[in-house]
Amino acid sequence: MNALIVAAAFDPATQQRLDELRRTYFPPERNRLPAHLTLFHALPGDALAEVVDAVRQACSTPRPRAEVRSVRSLGRGAALVLDSPGLAAARGRVAAAFPGRLTRQDGQGFRPHVTVQNFVDPAVARATVAELTAGFAPWGFDVQGLDVHRYAGGPWELLESVAFEA
Repeated sequence: MNALIVAAAFDPATQQRLDELRRTYFPPERNRLPAHLTLFHALPGDALAEVVDAVRQACSTPRPRAEVRSVRSLGRGAALVLDSPGLAAARGRVAAAFPGRLTRQDGQGFRPHVTVQNFVDPAVARATVAELTAGFAPWGFDVQGLDVHRYAGGPWELLESVAFEA
């Protein structure tokens, strides 16, 4: 069964802003997903009920604040780096529900970011990072909730959306 993905849910204005950056910089033929902040890349595909339960428990707190702090090079792309202690705490609560069952990638820790460019020549990526950095000013938003998706070989299938407390 395909892996489950957990991603942060953005408010419409934040989603639109991030999607616009992704449309601008991501190679169109590779841009199959909206802008996203992944908390878990591959939770057990056969554990949907457990994952949803863990996400519900993690979202039983007020909406965490997130701040877009900087631009980071990905070598062959660019990302916006976020800081959100509240989102990191929610991620930790979900992770605690899967001891010994996290993939290596998901067990390495949480470095929240939104990829706005990937799969480009390093020179193009450097130019994008320079352009984004030149006009950069930190900005914040409230994380609305957590979404559980199933990996569908490219696009993601949304299975459950759980809101943080207002």
